[in-house]
Amino acid sequence: MQMSKKNKHKMSENFQSENDQEKEVLNGAEQEKNDTAQEEKEENSQEPQEETVETKLAKSEAEAADLKDRLLRQMAEFDNYRKRTMKEKAEIILNGSAGVVTDILPVIDDLERAIANSAKSEDYNALKEGVELIYNKLMHILEQKGLQKISPKNEPFDTDFHEAIAMIPAPSEDLKGKVLDCAIDGYKLNDKVLRHAKVAVGE
Repeated sequence: MQMSKKNKHKMSENFQSENDQEKEVLNGAEQEKNDTAQEEKEENSQEPQEETVETKLAKSEAEAADLKDRLLRQMAEFDNYRKRTMKEKAEIILNGSAGVVTDILPVIDDLERAIANSAKSEDYNALKEGVELIYNKLMHILEQKGLQKISPKNEPFDTDFHEAIAMIPAPSEDLKGKVLDCAIDGYKLNDKVLRHAKVAVGE
Protein backbone atom coordinates (compact mmCIF):
# COMPACT_ATOMS: atom_id res chain seq x y z
CA MET A 1 0.00 0.00 0.00
CA GLN A 2 1.55 3.19 -1.06
CA MET A 3 1.52 6.35 1.11
CA SER A 4 0.14 9.43 -0.50
CA LYS A 5 2.27 12.46 -1.03
CA LYS A 6 0.12 14.41 1.40
CA ASN A 7 0.75 11.95 4.19
CA LYS A 8 4.47 11.84 3.47
CA HIS A 9 4.64 15.61 3.66
CA LYS A 10 2.74 15.63 6.93
CA MET A 11 5.03 13.02 8.46
CA SER A 12 8.04 15.00 7.33
CA GLU A 13 6.70 18.11 9.03
CA ASN A 14 6.01 16.19 12.26
CA PHE A 15 9.50 14.74 12.24
CA GLN A 16 11.00 18.20 11.63
CA SER A 17 8.91 19.65 14.46
CA GLU A 18 10.08 16.94 16.82
CA ASN A 19 13.68 17.62 15.87
CA ASP A 20 13.22 21.34 16.48
CA GLN A 21 11.66 20.70 19.87
CA GLU A 22 14.49 18.33 20.78
CA LYS A 23 17.02 20.94 19.75
CA GLU A 24 15.26 23.59 21.83
CA VAL A 25 15.27 21.28 24.84
CA LEU A 26 18.97 20.50 24.32
CA ASN A 27 19.78 24.17 23.81
CA GLY A 28 17.84 25.10 26.93
CA ALA A 29 19.64 22.46 28.97
CA GLU A 30 23.01 23.58 27.61
CA GLN A 31 22.21 27.23 28.37
CA GLU A 32 21.12 26.32 31.90
CA LYS A 33 24.34 24.36 32.34
CA ASN A 34 26.39 27.31 31.10
CA ASP A 35 24.52 29.72 33.39
CA THR A 36 25.12 27.46 36.39
CA ALA A 37 28.82 27.18 35.53
CA GLN A 38 29.08 30.94 35.16
CA GLU A 39 27.44 31.49 38.54
CA GLU A 40 29.79 29.01 40.19
CA LYS A 41 32.74 30.71 38.50
CA GLU A 42 31.62 34.11 39.77
CA GLU A 43 31.11 32.75 43.28
CA ASN A 44 34.54 31.14 43.22
CA SER A 45 36.13 34.32 41.91
CA GLN A 46 34.57 36.32 44.77
CA GLU A 47 35.86 34.03 47.53
CA PRO A 48 39.58 34.81 46.97
CA GLN A 49 38.74 38.51 46.83
CA GLU A 50 36.98 38.31 50.18
CA GLU A 51 39.94 36.40 51.60
CA THR A 52 42.33 39.05 50.24
CA VAL A 53 40.40 41.84 51.99
CA GLU A 54 40.42 39.91 55.26
CA THR A 55 44.13 39.20 54.86
CA LYS A 56 44.88 42.87 54.20
CA LEU A 57 42.82 43.89 57.23
CA ALA A 58 44.63 41.42 59.46
CA LYS A 59 47.98 42.63 58.11
CA SER A 60 47.05 46.27 58.72
CA GLU A 61 45.97 45.49 62.28
CA ALA A 62 49.26 43.67 62.92
CA GLU A 63 51.26 46.60 61.54
CA ALA A 64 49.27 49.06 63.66
CA ALA A 65 49.91 46.96 66.78
CA ASP A 66 53.63 46.83 65.94
CA LEU A 67 53.81 50.60 65.43
CA LYS A 68 51.98 51.19 68.72
CA ASP A 69 54.42 48.91 70.53
CA ARG A 70 57.42 50.67 69.00
CA LEU A 71 55.95 54.07 69.88
CA LEU A 72 55.44 53.04 73.50
CA ARG A 73 59.02 51.77 73.66
CA GLN A 74 60.35 55.03 72.19
CA MET A 75 58.32 57.06 74.69
CA ALA A 76 59.64 54.96 77.57
CA GLU A 77 63.23 55.34 76.35
CA PHE A 78 62.81 59.11 75.98
CA ASP A 79 61.32 59.38 79.48
CA ASN A 80 64.28 57.43 80.91
CA TYR A 81 66.71 59.66 78.96
CA ARG A 82 64.98 62.80 80.27
CA LYS A 83 65.15 61.58 83.87
CA ARG A 84 68.80 60.59 83.49
CA THR A 85 69.68 63.95 81.94
CA MET A 86 67.91 65.86 84.71
CA LYS A 87 69.78 63.82 87.33
CA GLU A 88 73.14 64.44 85.64
CA LYS A 89 72.37 68.17 85.35
CA ALA A 90 71.48 68.33 89.05
CA GLU A 91 74.74 66.57 89.93
CA ILE A 92 76.73 69.00 87.77
CA ILE A 93 75.09 71.99 89.46
CA LEU A 94 75.63 70.48 92.90
CA ASN A 95 79.21 69.31 92.34
CA GLY A 96 80.33 71.57 89.48
CA SER A 97 82.72 73.52 91.70
CA ALA A 98 84.37 70.38 93.09
CA GLY A 99 87.18 70.50 90.51
CA VAL A 100 87.99 74.15 91.22
CA VAL A 101 87.93 73.64 94.98
CA THR A 102 90.21 70.61 94.66
CA ASP A 103 92.74 72.67 92.69
CA ILE A 104 92.61 75.49 95.26
CA LEU A 105 93.30 73.23 98.25
CA PRO A 106 97.12 73.45 97.78
CA VAL A 107 96.81 77.25 97.82
CA ILE A 108 94.97 77.05 101.13
CA ASP A 109 97.78 74.88 102.46
CA ASP A 110 100.32 77.53 101.38
CA LEU A 111 98.31 80.29 103.05
CA GLU A 112 98.11 78.37 106.31
CA ARG A 113 101.88 77.81 106.27
CA ALA A 114 102.46 81.50 105.49
CA ILE A 115 100.27 82.55 108.41
CA ALA A 116 102.07 80.14 110.72
CA ASN A 117 105.51 81.37 109.61
CA SER A 118 104.56 85.06 109.78
CA ALA A 119 104.30 84.78 113.56
CA LYS A 120 107.86 83.47 113.77
CA SER A 121 109.56 85.64 111.14
CA GLU A 122 110.31 89.35 111.29
CA ASP A 123 111.50 89.46 107.66
CA TYR A 124 108.84 91.56 105.95
CA ASN A 125 110.29 91.12 102.46
CA ALA A 126 110.32 87.32 102.77
CA LEU A 127 106.71 87.39 103.98
CA LYS A 128 105.68 89.67 101.13
CA GLU A 129 107.43 87.47 98.61
CA GLY A 130 105.68 84.38 99.99
CA VAL A 131 102.26 86.02 99.73
CA GLU A 132 102.95 87.08 96.15
CA LEU A 133 103.92 83.50 95.24
CA ILE A 134 100.69 82.21 96.73
CA TYR A 135 98.67 84.87 94.90
CA ASN A 136 100.31 84.05 91.56
CA LYS A 137 99.71 80.35 92.14
CA LEU A 138 96.03 80.99 92.83
CA MET A 139 95.61 83.22 89.78
CA HIS A 140 97.33 80.65 87.57
CA ILE A 141 94.84 77.98 88.70
CA LEU A 142 91.87 80.27 88.09
CA GLU A 143 93.15 81.37 84.69
CA GLN A 144 93.37 77.71 83.68
CA LYS A 145 89.66 77.51 84.54
CA GLY A 146 88.92 80.40 82.16
CA LEU A 147 89.07 83.37 84.55
CA GLN A 148 90.26 86.68 83.07
CA LYS A 149 90.95 89.93 84.89
CA ILE A 150 89.37 93.18 83.65
CA SER A 151 91.84 95.96 84.42
CA PRO A 152 91.01 98.69 81.88
CA LYS A 153 93.20 101.69 82.78
CA ASN A 154 93.59 104.13 79.87
CA GLU A 155 91.07 102.13 77.82
CA PRO A 156 87.84 103.63 76.41
CA PHE A 157 84.98 103.34 78.87
CA ASP A 158 82.76 100.34 77.98
CA THR A 159 79.56 99.71 79.89
CA ASP A 160 79.74 96.02 78.95
CA PHE A 161 82.80 95.61 81.19
CA HIS A 162 83.09 98.78 83.30
CA GLU A 163 81.08 100.48 86.01
CA ALA A 164 81.77 104.19 86.44
CA ILE A 165 81.96 105.15 90.10
CA ALA A 166 83.44 108.61 89.50
CA MET A 167 83.93 111.24 86.81
CA ILE A 168 87.20 113.16 87.05
CA PRO A 169 88.77 115.89 84.90
CA ALA A 170 90.87 114.43 82.10
CA PRO A 171 94.47 115.69 82.07
CA SER A 172 94.38 115.86 78.27
CA GLU A 173 91.80 115.94 75.52
CA ASP A 174 92.63 112.44 74.27
CA LEU A 175 91.85 110.93 77.71
CA LYS A 176 88.27 112.17 77.82
CA GLY A 177 85.87 109.25 77.92
CA LYS A 178 88.64 106.86 78.95
CA VAL A 179 89.27 104.99 82.21
CA LEU A 180 91.74 107.02 84.27
CA ASP A 181 91.73 104.85 87.36
CA CYS A 182 90.49 101.38 88.32
CA ALA A 183 89.40 101.10 91.94
CA ILE A 184 88.43 97.42 91.79
CA ASP A 185 89.35 95.02 89.00
CA GLY A 186 86.59 93.17 87.22
CA TYR A 187 86.57 89.53 86.20
CA LYS A 188 85.04 87.43 83.46
CA LEU A 189 84.83 83.68 83.04
CA ASN A 190 84.99 82.40 79.47
CA ASP A 191 83.83 85.81 78.16
CA LYS A 192 80.98 85.99 80.69
CA VAL A 193 81.34 89.01 82.98
CA LEU A 194 81.33 87.98 86.63
CA ARG A 195 82.03 91.45 87.96
CA HIS A 196 82.35 94.81 86.24
CA ALA A 197 85.50 96.78 86.90
CA LYS A 198 84.77 99.82 89.09
CA VAL A 199 86.47 102.76 87.40
CA ALA A 200 86.90 106.53 87.27
CA VAL A 201 86.27 108.05 83.86
CA GLY A 202 87.85 111.22 82.44
CA GLU A 203 85.60 114.07 81.35
